[in-house]
Amino acid sequence: MAKRNEVYKCEICGNIVEVNNGAGGTLVCCGQDMNLLDEKNADSTTEKHVPVIEKIDGGFKVTVGSTLHPMTEEHFIQWIELIADGKSYKEFLKPGDKPEAIFLVSAKKVTAREYCNLHGQWKNEI
Repeated sequence: MAKRNEVYKCEICGNIVEVNNGAGGTLVCCGQDMNLLDEKNADSTTEKHVPVIEKIDGGFKVTVGSTLHPMTEEHFIQWIELIADGKSYKEFLKPGDKPEAIFLVSAKKVTAREYCNLHGQWKNEI
């Protein structure tokens, strides 16, 4: 059963979906069940994937990695999402962009997630 905010990927065509309303049943694409993406939160090798959340005037800045993640055609961050007090905000990126996003929102609890086209989904929270 899919749950709200879970992210699923089709391993055949690459479609990625985020669940807005969890309900019964399974998510299917290209004739097979979609895979739930893990939310990794520890990057033991190069520390280029875990989102770094910084409180700034008027909101939050999320940078991907304590060492900036590469943003090449072959290896890049597709999006950064901030879940702030249960509300979701997303910034889509492309190769050549900085691996960061600014979200001008007020919140007590925030979770940042990002998706790397090669290494999957990562998260951090404060």
